Amino acid sequence: MEEKHYTLEDFDYDLPHELIAQTPLKQRDTSRLLALNAITGAWADKHFYDIIDYLNPGDAVVMNNSRVLPARLYGERPETGGAVEVLLLRQDHDDVWETLVKPARKYPVGQTITFGDGKLTAVVTEELEHGGRMIEFKYDGIFLEILESLGEMPLPPYIKEKLADQERYQTVYSKVNGSAAAPTAGLHWTPELLQKVADKGIKLVELTLHVGLGTFRPVEEDNIEDHKMHSEFYQLSAEAANTLNEVRANGGRIIATGTTSIRTLETIGSKFDGVLQEDSGWTDIFIKPGYQWTVVDAFITNFHLPKSTLVMLVAAFTGRENILNAYQHAIDERYRFFSFGDAMFVHK
Repeated sequence: MEEKHYTLEDFDYDLPHELIAQTPLKQRDTSRLLALNAITGAWADKHFYDIIDYLNPGDAVVMNNSRVLPARLYGERPETGGAVEVLLLRQDHDDVWETLVKPARKYPVGQTITFGDGKLTAVVTEELEHGGRMIEFKYDGIFLEILESLGEMPLPPYIKEKLADQERYQTVYSKVNGSAAAPTAGLHWTPELLQKVADKGIKLVELTLHVGLGTFRPVEEDNIEDHKMHSEFYQLSAEAANTLNEVRANGGRIIATGTTSIRTLETIGSKFDGVLQEDSGWTDIFIKPGYQWTVVDAFITNFHLPKSTLVMLVAAFTGRENILNAYQHAIDERYRFFSFGDAMFVHK
């Protein structure tokens, strides 16, 4: 077990700006794949379609089926025509949403905002900190259909290019609306590759975790123990839990696609002494070196931002030195980083 008292600087690395992928590749599964042995630190340079060679009959691949809402809306203040940007964070109840509003100071309680020539209107009902506002929408018709026509994908702040096809910021198995950001490790899967995996005798299991924008919130505390994680809603069905328990009982591995799947599985595993069962709720689990893993045996993940909680999560599995060495190799080999970038397969 690694020494637990790390500082933020311990998870820093230098990334050339040009390695931040701005657009997705034409073919999802042609991304590069860095396969990393978490025990030895040894790696192999592959492509994502080679993932099937690392999966064994009897394993289970777990995927987060959350779908990203086109949650960035551009509207105006009806009195002045002043422009406003509203980012939906989560639905509170009915048509009331927690949002981020820019410029927030011009939008006190009671202020109206209009979108799309009045197709959608909203009223600020509560002021929150850091530019947050609770707003209630008013509209005719189906809210999600209006959102699809007016909203844009809330791409991460480090992506400056416009996205030509909005579906490229969705996984091919996304179906449950609710995320403010994509579970990006899943962007590499194609229906054809998933079929090959199933044909090899590997279970495909879905869960849901709605990704919040807190996933991009930087860690500001030098002592990482002081960092407070954001909460995200998760759900695992009884059928999925039973399948995964059966896989484990038969000696198969549970392989998570992405840190969101990891967070869900480990939240439930920690709650029920390593056994999975039907569960839903809010998790603020912070997985960092020293963490005792309960469920996940291997995982697929992208390359994460320096000093982020996600780098810390991967380091909890591989050890800090192994992951930073692998990242340096990826930089030397000009891998593509972050949401639209390449992938890792981390195993033991």
